[in-house]
Formats: sequence, structure tokens, C-alpha cells
Amino acid sequence: MSLDAYIAGLPKAELHLHIEGSLEPELMFELAQRNGVVIPFDSVEAVRAAYDFSNLQDFLDIYYAGANVLLTRQDFEDLAFAYFQRAAADNVRHAEIFFDPQTHTDRGVPFEVVVEGLIAGMDRAKAELGVTSGLILSFLRHLSEEEAFATLEMAKPYLHHFIGVGLDSSEVGHPPSKFQRVFAAARDLGLKLCAHAGEEGPPAYVHEALDLLHIDRMDHGNRSMEDETLIERLAASQMTLTVCPLSNLKLCVVDDLKDHPVPEMLRRGLHVTLNSDDPAYFGGYVNENYRQLAAAVDLTRAQVTAIARNSFEGSFLDPEQKAARIAEVEAYAAHA
Repeated sequence: MSLDAYIAGLPKAELHLHIEGSLEPELMFELAQRNGVVIPFDSVEAVRAAYDFSNLQDFLDIYYAGANVLLTRQDFEDLAFAYFQRAAADNVRHAEIFFDPQTHTDRGVPFEVVVEGLIAGMDRAKAELGVTSGLILSFLRHLSEEEAFATLEMAKPYLHHFIGVGLDSSEVGHPPSKFQRVFAAARDLGLKLCAHAGEEGPPAYVHEALDLLHIDRMDHGNRSMEDETLIERLAASQMTLTVCPLSNLKLCVVDDLKDHPVPEMLRRGLHVTLNSDDPAYFGGYVNENYRQLAAAVDLTRAQVTAIARNSFEGSFLDPEQKAARIAEVEAYAAHA
């Protein structure tokens, strides 16, 4: 069996997926027409041509423009279910997805419309596709901590729907320390904590995410590899890193996948997972991230299996569910 075929059948979890970033151009056009929203593109091809970014901010500008077509509960359900269909095709058995409520509430879409739509899509995915999932509320770091607190307050009636909070959007100039108080408040509410750190931001941001936010999982973390103290600390703690190879390539975090730090991360004992981030914009869902990285850096079958095992170990599933999913990975590896 080829490694590509092995990857295709390998059970896996996805831990770093922005649901708004799974908005494919075809669905963007469909929702724009359904809702009477004018978008600055005259064809699906024009949208795809615009997906040529030189940095994170270029991407975010089009990402937020695309989100304007999402207005109703049905829109969010359709968005979520479309992602889960692609995830299921990649043998993703469990996904923990980010959403950005401020992207929607700031343009007048009620918080409950977003949450109820996404939960409906997640429930449908479990019933029809057998894919379980959890929902992570992300704060936009280019906005203020006061605005993050307001969002957390809006979320309180819906807390039973969330497994955690995250921190995303423009990293440079918006260190994790800016959100120390709101993360403490989220922890007090019983939520798990994630934060994007060390994508474009420096290793110091990774230190802050660990020391000030006290995160349970780190999103990206690439630039940790510039700091020997961080490498040793992350290896010792087995902090899960949700790495996104095609995102890194598209946003010029790495110039070539051959230069990606995952092999060195694995060699140094870091708890690495592979994820698609914003797959509609970055050219591939989770299996494509596995395949392209494996081809570029010569990952072995054993390394690919370990990464899939890490994805369940690093999830926020309960211990019994984790064990069952990891057993699926081990059974597949033994018989494929």
C-alpha cells in the first residue's frame, strides 16, 4: 500500500480548523445569491484567483469579506455540514472546530444564530456521518480584551455547547498577554484554553501563551523551534501543537514544504498534529496536508501513524473516548 493510500484510510482527528475558513467559493456564491449579498467577485474562478496571499493579513482581509455572506441559522448549518462531509471523506472521526463570533456579531448577526446553526450542522454530522465534534469560541486578537469579555458574556447561555476558547486573527502586535484576564475568566467557567502562538509572532508569544494564558493546547507553534528552552519545555510537557503545513506554505510562514519544521519537531519529541486551518483558502483539507508534507519531507508510515495518534491524544475527548479512537488507529496500523 502506498503512503498516500495509507493516509487516506488512517483514522484521525482535526484540531485546528476555522469553520469560516472552510467556506468554498461555490458555497460563497450560493449563499450570496440566497441572501442578496453583493460580493466583490464575478465568478468562482475570480475568488480562487484572489486566494494568492503574501502574508496573514492579506488572507484575513478576504476571509472577513467572505464571511459577509453568512447571515442565517441555515447558512451556518450548511457551512458546518459541508466541512464535515469533506472531513468524513478524509476519515476524520473527530473534529474540534473554531468559530469567530465577533466576525458575525460585529456585522449584526445575533450570537445565537451562529451557535445554533453550527450546532445543527455538528449534530447532523454525528447522526449522518458518524463524525463527533466540539466547538471552540475564538477571540479576535486585533480587537480589545474588553470586546473579548463582551463576547464571553454573550456566550454564557450557550456554554454547554463549547469545549473551549481560542485566540486567532492578526498575531503580530497582539501578544497573548493582552488577553490574560479573559482567558482566566474562561478557565473559571470550565473551558479549555487554546491560543495561536508562534505562527508569525515571535517565540516570546509562545512563552506568554504558556506562562500567562496557561493554555491546554497550542495552535501552530512553529517559531518555538527558534528557542531551545521552549523546545525542551514543550517536549517535556507533551503540549499538543496543532500544526498546519499548507497554511504555513500559503501564508509564507515557510518558503517551501521541504523546509517545514515538523521533522525536527518529531525528532525532538514534540507532540505534533497536522491540520488544515482554513482549507478553502489554503488548498487542501486534512489528508492533503498529510500527503503533501509527507512527500516533501519524507515522513515514514510510523511517523504518520504517530501524528494521527497524537491528534486523538491531544483532543479534548474524555479518556475513554480517546482510548477508543487511539485503538482504531492502532488496529488500522496493524492491518493496513
